[in-house]
Amino acid sequence: MLKAQKLTLAVLIQATLLSPAFASEQSESKGFVEDASASVLLRTGFIDRDKKNVAPGVDTRSTVQSVMLNAESGFTQGTVGVAVGVIGDFSFKLGDNKHSGNQMIPWKNDNRNDPYDQWTRGGGYVKVRASNTTLTYGTQVLDIPVLASNTARMVPEYFTGTLLTSHEIKNLEVIAGEFTKDQMSDQIATDQNHLKRAYVWGTKYKFNDKFNASYYGLDSKDALTRHYADLNFKQPLSDKSSLTYDLSGYHTEWDKGASASSSKLTADSSDRSNNIWAFSTTYNHGPHSVMLAYQQSTGNTGYAYNENADGFQSIYLPNSYLSDFNGRGEKSAQVQYSVDLGAFGVPGLSFTTAYVYGWDINTKTTQNAKESEFFNQLKYTVQSGFAKGVNVRLRESIYRNSQAYANDYYMPDTNETRIFLDIPIKFF
Repeated sequence: MLKAQKLTLAVLIQATLLSPAFASEQSESKGFVEDASASVLLRTGFIDRDKKNVAPGVDTRSTVQSVMLNAESGFTQGTVGVAVGVIGDFSFKLGDNKHSGNQMIPWKNDNRNDPYDQWTRGGGYVKVRASNTTLTYGTQVLDIPVLASNTARMVPEYFTGTLLTSHEIKNLEVIAGEFTKDQMSDQIATDQNHLKRAYVWGTKYKFNDKFNASYYGLDSKDALTRHYADLNFKQPLSDKSSLTYDLSGYHTEWDKGASASSSKLTADSSDRSNNIWAFSTTYNHGPHSVMLAYQQSTGNTGYAYNENADGFQSIYLPNSYLSDFNGRGEKSAQVQYSVDLGAFGVPGLSFTTAYVYGWDINTKTTQNAKESEFFNQLKYTVQSGFAKGVNVRLRESIYRNSQAYANDYYMPDTNETRIFLDIPIKFF
């Protein structure tokens, strides 16, 4: 099957490259030095998980300061352009962090009571571009639904490999790639997740201003195959209002012996699969938006991700906060409200609140376990002046579940607080 996928990718890429371009990104290149850019992001982060009904000392709390560098040259001019870049981060803990965790701080000898005092990570990459097609090789932060880097902690998850991105046809994006290393946010080694080889492919097409669709696939050696699809339609209404409908979902099949969260519930580890899908409707009126979402998981295991070096953020579904509501057989519903408080005299300030309820979760002892989460986030970005772009996020989640679900493999009842302060500095 893998050979057929490679052949399909090759044909698709060649067809895309030979298609008439609507414009040329490479022809607009100003030069290796002229288009260069460099910036750092200073991030101070705090995550506290107060775990209920468990033994003392199980709570986790981490406070960290990070400096993230992103520097890239412009593309050389000509028919084929070349660019180089580097991404990386330097971090140090604030306080003793004797109960560290939360994917924030690497541990010495996997002992959370002995976190590193400071650590440095990163790598370089090279890009080659012809017309509107770019080939990138090296260390990358991925934003692909089937292989997505964690960006919700102090520093991002890094993948090492090759990614081709093509925009040769207007409104159409085609990608294909191969990755051989995966470094999580709290890992120092460049391949601590032991990724063998992961092939990704996909396409995204904007039919018009109202409707767009996408499909992505992943084949991770000795781990799993995964497919993702999404349909999104925006219906304009009168008086600055709109309705947005979104249907998305994953199909995953695990290879024999690969890890999956609820695999212990399945006797035959050679035949494990999961389907998880969600439908959401969002009503937007001026600064207000209300979303209703329904999500359902089926199969002989739950939707598991990141356990096979397949990306800690690879769950592009609406019912995903502290919990992802992705248990075996689980159904979940959500109501979310967001408001842009700039319309009320505080530009840059926004607030989101949501409640998600999940039921019919299959565990070893019951088929009707439940979970729920009450989520709140306040976000402020400075809009002007010397501090323009400075961003602070305050987030609180109150999570509760059935004891049967917690006993199997999931987290106990937890109150989580997150505080992140981002200060961007652009050099050029």
